[in-house]
Amino acid sequence: SFFTHFSRAHAKELGNPVPSKPILFFKPTTAYITQGQAIKVPLGCTSLHHEVELGLVIGKTAKSVPESEAMNYIGGYCLALDMTARDFQDFAKKNGQPWTLAKGFDTSCPVSEFIDKSKLSDPSNLQIWLKVNGQTKQEGNTKDMIFSLPYLISYISNYFTLEEGDVILTGTPEGVGPVNPGDKIECGLADIISMSFSVN
Repeated sequence: SFFTHFSRAHAKELGNPVPSKPILFFKPTTAYITQGQAIKVPLGCTSLHHEVELGLVIGKTAKSVPESEAMNYIGGYCLALDMTARDFQDFAKKNGQPWTLAKGFDTSCPVSEFIDKSKLSDPSNLQIWLKVNGQTKQEGNTKDMIFSLPYLISYISNYFTLEEGDVILTGTPEGVGPVNPGDKIECGLADIISMSFSVN
């Protein structure tokens, strides 16, 4: 299960109002890929965008968790890409439709290896970056996210029971943009972890 929210700068660049509550959507397990597998442009998509994000990996069942206890439910972290069919999303937003096709297609969630909690002393202050074909496109810090990590876990767990292994994507810095077949995406969290994916 996957959920996400945006940074203020990212909301602004897409012309969206800054949300007062997290905007939630799901990605199915078939969206997951790991390094060595390729990101595939979904059928009919003409504008596939990259969004690099910190992922929270849930460590134990969480239901209606208070913010004060929320960090105890994190098992670890990962680096993730929220690949978005922007043309599908724009059409859905314009017509009041769900974002399922835009966000949940096969290969839409490349993830890194699991990052142990001990390696991230302060997950709310982490540099995050992304390059396409060697050119820096996104560079930001997790401190710029609209909602804190404890708030996200608490808010989501009031509506959805979070289970061990679930991942919450926490939002992307500004600089999202298109990728095309043949492109190479590289991204990382500070100097802790990096990953790369080709687009087919």
